[in-house]
Amino acid sequence: MSAWERFGFTRWLLFGIVAFCLLSEAEISVGQEQPTDAKSLPIKSVKPGINENFLNPNLKVEEWVERFEVESREVFTARNEVLAALELQPGMRVADVGAGTGLYTTLMADQVGTEGWVFAVEIAVPFVEHLREVARRHNQDNVTPVLCDEDAISLPPELLDLVFTCDVYHHFEYPQSTLATILSALKPGGRFVVVDFEKIPGVSREWLLEHVRADKMTVRQEIEQAGFEFVVEKKVKGFQENYFLVFRKPM
Repeated sequence: MSAWERFGFTRWLLFGIVAFCLLSEAEISVGQEQPTDAKSLPIKSVKPGINENFLNPNLKVEEWVERFEVESREVFTARNEVLAALELQPGMRVADVGAGTGLYTTLMADQVGTEGWVFAVEIAVPFVEHLREVARRHNQDNVTPVLCDEDAISLPPELLDLVFTCDVYHHFEYPQSTLATILSALKPGGRFVVVDFEKIPGVSREWLLEHVRADKMTVRQEIEQAGFEFVVEKKVKGFQENYFLVFRKPM
């Protein structure tokens, strides 16, 4: 992709995101003018406070780097195996939803190459600023940090080939609406990959049993009910507490 083509794509993307947000605001305004009924009532949080730490404007990114990018964390030590399981190809457009410190964003940006693009989606402003700096440090012009809402990934329709979440699904406070925006942002046939924690009474650590809202089967059911097709559960070497599920947007 030439520099001029990349500029054109970036300009198109920014226009699309702005238009998408303005349209969403207009729809909300119209909705507010209608009489209140069951369908227009606010969606309830499935786990209030689960993102409290990340919505703190005083969040210290360096503390989360120490927690996320450490050998004791499965998704860090198995990162190359996870990356291989994603089967990324040059030119793909990918969203790393809940990108955090940018561990997988950086890896994926190398995989999709200069003709591809990675959108690093976060609800935390300090993380978005950090992701921008990480991309600059790695000379990755194909990374766009995106500040999203708590109930939406804030990307235009049919933009993406793949949406990836890693230890993030259990932080979806409004899974129904968030999944709807993921489904919309994917191209027909696009994949949605969920890496998250097992929740098995008597097996999982007590912290996981308390922290993680839903077990694997519940997660799968929620995603299928949102309109996705289940594809496969992949076994990842090094995973003991985590699982890797692949879904697809119907053609």
